Amino acid sequence: MLRDPGGMAVTDLLTSLPSRRRGTRRRYLMCAPEHFDVVYRINPWMDPDRPTGRATALRQWHRIAEVYKEAGHEVVLVDPVEGLPDMVFTANAGLVLDGRALVARFRHPERAGEQTAFRRFFEQLGLAEVAAASAVNEGEGDYLPVGSVILGGSGFRTDPRSHDEVSDFFSRPVIPLELVDERFYHLDTALTVLDEDQVAYWPGAFSPASQGRLRELFPNPVLATEADARTFGLNACSDGTHVVMSATARRLAAAFRERGFTPVPVPTSELQKAGGSAKCCTLELSC
Repeated sequence: MLRDPGGMAVTDLLTSLPSRRRGTRRRYLMCAPEHFDVVYRINPWMDPDRPTGRATALRQWHRIAEVYKEAGHEVVLVDPVEGLPDMVFTANAGLVLDGRALVARFRHPERAGEQTAFRRFFEQLGLAEVAAASAVNEGEGDYLPVGSVILGGSGFRTDPRSHDEVSDFFSRPVIPLELVDERFYHLDTALTVLDEDQVAYWPGAFSPASQGRLRELFPNPVLATEADARTFGLNACSDGTHVVMSATARRLAAAFRERGFTPVPVPTSELQKAGGSAKCCTLELSC
């Protein structure tokens, strides 16, 4: 039986807090970190000289997957590929909405090999259309659907010129948001979509213009602290009720609880050594 850091069984945690919200059943793509390692540096969190534990990463990943299943969600697995240690971060595989997939194009050559593996997987799903991005586009790492729009991050990875391509492909407006702190190199490290009209974010990760845009779009957000963001608290996955998140972001978890959400803390310390947490390991398949 999986347990949270305080000793409560996860199944109990998922039902113990009364919620004013109702989550929706989701379908999540994940990839076991069987080849997980930090052997190069493509973000500030990565240090090849720092020891990593693959067994620990696997335990942490399995816990995330089990929490999803216990919440009633379907977990779909793509086979890991040797030599692609970051393939565990399936959020970057692409964007899948309304039965269509736009496969990522990675900025760094170290991850480019993932594109073929993910495209092959999406084609096997029987989606209505699968296409490859023409501009650098790191999937749900930088593109987060919320309501009828898509928030589009740029600044370190995704090329802002890809916003038009995403908007045209999915027939949804893309709201551009510029990231300015290299520690938060993807949008999903600085902002969490909680439900169809609520988000949480750390303002310091965004340019002044983007902060203004967020205030206009979301007048009552959960504002995280820098400490919340540094512990990957915003790299969380919400189904509209449960928020699966880094166990160390306790203040942020309390803020979610005050809004009627049920935070579900999971340990992700080993995964964080490569720059990711629960959300990075999760791509929603909106099929």
